[in-house]
Amino acid sequence: MYMGFKVVKARKQFNVEYPALYADEKNCSDEKSRQASASDKPLPRAKATLPLQTFNCVQRAHQNSLENQPIFLSLLTLSGLQYPVTAASFGALYLAGRIGYVQGYCTGDPQKRVNYVTALGYVGIFGLVGTTIKFAADLLSK
Repeated sequence: MYMGFKVVKARKQFNVEYPALYADEKNCSDEKSRQASASDKPLPRAKATLPLQTFNCVQRAHQNSLENQPIFLSLLTLSGLQYPVTAASFGALYLAGRIGYVQGYCTGDPQKRVNYVTALGYVGIFGLVGTTIKFAADLLSK
């Protein structure tokens, strides 16, 4: 829900109307939201945070989280059958990492999506993979 609210807020802020999934010049109704800066001189792309790019980063962060949710939930469920506390701990780490990922990505600079908090997410997901493999190995050895 947190990420969905961020998308709704960005959609209102940058005037990107439904049903457009991503913003471009054709579906952004507000001319001001399409411009890089209020000045006449265009800023170098590396230094400018384009409003459309910022909206697209917010939307992409949400989409990426939705794309990864099925594998996360599957691993969490399978791992939790035998190791509930460990699975919950790894799940919490994963979710903290996703929040860090979204916070970084929503800045409008895709390079900031990977940060030290995002590393927690990797610890969480790989921990869930490991406990799920251990669970499967235990089942096969019986």
